[in-house]
Amino acid sequence: MQSVPEEWREGRDEGGGGDGKMGEMLVKRKGDSEGSEEMKKNGGEEESLMMELTRLVQKMVKESSWWERRGIDCSILAAAFLCLPPAFLLLGSSHVVWFSAGVLLMGVAHAVLTVKGTHLASHGALSESQAWAKFWAVFFIEICGSFSARAGIQGHIKMHHAHTNVIGLGDSSVWKVPFLPRTVYLFIAPLAVPIITPLVALAHLKGHSLVHIVRTIMMVTLGLYSQYWLLIHVSGFLSPLSALLCMLVCRAMFSVPYIHVNIFQHIGLHMFSPTRRPKRIYQMTHGVLNLPRNFLLDWTFGHSLINCHVEHHLFPFLSDHMCLKVKPVVSKYLTEKKLPYQQDSYLSRLNLFFHKYQELMVFAPPITELVGVQ
Repeated sequence: MQSVPEEWREGRDEGGGGDGKMGEMLVKRKGDSEGSEEMKKNGGEEESLMMELTRLVQKMVKESSWWERRGIDCSILAAAFLCLPPAFLLLGSSHVVWFSAGVLLMGVAHAVLTVKGTHLASHGALSESQAWAKFWAVFFIEICGSFSARAGIQGHIKMHHAHTNVIGLGDSSVWKVPFLPRTVYLFIAPLAVPIITPLVALAHLKGHSLVHIVRTIMMVTLGLYSQYWLLIHVSGFLSPLSALLCMLVCRAMFSVPYIHVNIFQHIGLHMFSPTRRPKRIYQMTHGVLNLPRNFLLDWTFGHSLINCHVEHHLFPFLSDHMCLKVKPVVSKYLTEKKLPYQQDSYLSRLNLFFHKYQELMVFAPPITELVGVQ
């Protein structure tokens, strides 16, 4: 019998409240019959929908092997690490074709580790052990991703997932830079992400303990310096400037689609008021969008960020492969219940953001009220 993940206590409503109420959907207070009756009238349908879908997904997880639940994604991350030695060796070649292959290989490996790896690690999806989950979070987010693990988890898990598309909380406004023209924002500014990321990490350290500050700085420095050192001593770069330039090129290789994915799947969809948010299943189905399958981005960013984003927001503790496995069940269930299952192509979203940049990325978004379910 496979062990059931701790996160199946879905009553905690990781993505639906964040207000300490553990998600009204599954909460009953003893002796509060009046409150219970009111909840049955107003929230009974939403409760049954989310609980029923949860049971269907839970059944699939129980029936899945460790290889499906975590092994496949761990193997992809391991493969990315195994790509690094040949990448450093290829970067030492004087032949332009082999050198270019080294740049490409390192860029892909870096994207897998810093996007897919950090995302899975932030959700604790790489291990059932809390101690190992914390270790992987520090390793992937700080050493590989050059960011603060604590700030990353706080921003992504406790804000973005807990308050998805809620104005002022999880509305993805962190990705907005209103003073930048649309062409600069969409195609040029993302190339600076490798430089901006550690600087933002330093800014997030304010107010934390000295131990935490020192650890984060040491881990981020270790990640950056180790790549620089290997480029000098293994690849044979002759000058620090050329090594730093190579680091920037490799780390920025997928920065443009990274920014696009982060804005395409939430901004422009329904946004909610903090005081009038809908129940979890309505919040996620109206405020999240899936992109179609993309071989390159599926492998580098992970299914949960590309073609299974709706599934990921409904069940954020699932690994990328498990999100893909439950996708048919989730899409079929939502369709049968006449709930939105939003999908759009990458080019369609890019066209929308390019032509409606002011409306989507500069002006305040309109607030949606789902009549009858809020």
